[in-house]
Amino acid sequence: MGGESHVHTTRLLYPGTLRKKIGHRGLRPYRKGRYGHGAEFRYGDRPTSSGAVPPGRVAFRELLASADIVTLHCPLVAETQNLIDGRALALMKPAAFLVNTARGGLVDEEALVEALRSRRLGGAALDVLSVEPPPKNHPILLAARELDNLLVTPHCAWSAREARERLLNEVEENIQAFTEGRGINRVD
Repeated sequence: MGGESHVHTTRLLYPGTLRKKIGHRGLRPYRKGRYGHGAEFRYGDRPTSSGAVPPGRVAFRELLASADIVTLHCPLVAETQNLIDGRALALMKPAAFLVNTARGGLVDEEALVEALRSRRLGGAALDVLSVEPPPKNHPILLAARELDNLLVTPHCAWSAREARERLLNEVEENIQAFTEGRGINRVD
């Protein structure tokens, strides 16, 4: 992608629990709405929302059109299947970068490869694919062999040392809570 981080606008698509946990992790604001070395973070509204966009969020189409980086953090449900399709990719800046560490089915992979090949999109980094484990002839894997603007990792974004430590700490907290008769992180 190139360029310094202070000139980029990052858009996190879908406000939610995960976004709230990762949104500004490790970044300290130096000015309202600006983090790190001046990177601006904005949060996208659901594309199927009707009515006014809630405060602190950006309309879906505006988010795509204004972002230097779009990073996906949403579940794969009926309304998010192929959320990033050919129309969504066409709205993005030609130098924009798409990051998907959420779910493979959020991105129309055929449309993404076409946008990357034609340089209508600056680049993409994918840690998840529509089929996992992917077969050797998966279109994204084949495209990654020829394209210099596509990075594919083997569903390992969660495996950073800090993430594993956090996971072990949560397991310890859950066990402790269970032995004390308290319920935490429960879905009833």
